[in-house]
Amino acid sequence: MRRYNQYCPIVRASEILAERWTLVIVRNILLGCRTFTEIERGAPGISKTLLTQRLKGLERFGIIRRVSNGQGRGHRYEPTASGQELWDVCESIGTWGARWLEVAPEHLDPYVVLWSMCNSLRKELIPDRRIVVRFDFSDLKRKNRFWLLLDRREGEVCLKHPGFDEDLFVTADSEWFAKWHMGWVPWSQAVRAGRIKVEGPRDLARAFHSWDGLSHFAAVKPASGIEL
Repeated sequence: MRRYNQYCPIVRASEILAERWTLVIVRNILLGCRTFTEIERGAPGISKTLLTQRLKGLERFGIIRRVSNGQGRGHRYEPTASGQELWDVCESIGTWGARWLEVAPEHLDPYVVLWSMCNSLRKELIPDRRIVVRFDFSDLKRKNRFWLLLDRREGEVCLKHPGFDEDLFVTADSEWFAKWHMGWVPWSQAVRAGRIKVEGPRDLARAFHSWDGLSHFAAVKPASGIEL
């Protein structure tokens, strides 16, 4: 760990939190990810070795604690009081980023958008049964198909067919889909423009967009205009 050897609390906190992936891991845990696998899914691209190192560091500084999962194997990671207080930090950084930072095409990975959706579901609006939604992102040449498995009103993104019948089929442009989730483009506009299309039983297809509570920062107005 790089140390700046300054008394300033901002500097001392940054020695811990400004390391690569650390805030992403903290965010995931604060959003409810508890197992190693759940945390890893919300940080695509991180190696298992680095994730292990970062978790040990967060535990060492008292930001998270590792507890037995009660089944004899594996552990769960929970935020301590110190870790829970970091939600305000994450929210402030996210608000600043949503207002002032431009979003480029490389930032709009559909997997990340779908993962984020799973953490913003309006569960009270989702039918209490298993639902499988297939997504085809027509503008992508690779990694263009995903599945959203909704079971007991909990969501999981699948990179392979989950093995159950598909209920809904969503064809979308990845940029428009991401910017709808971010609250920058109304659903009706995306549908009218032909950028998002939902097929399946009418009641499910019409209700689908209401299941997503949108990004936590959807209400933040960007400082610069959004163009599509």
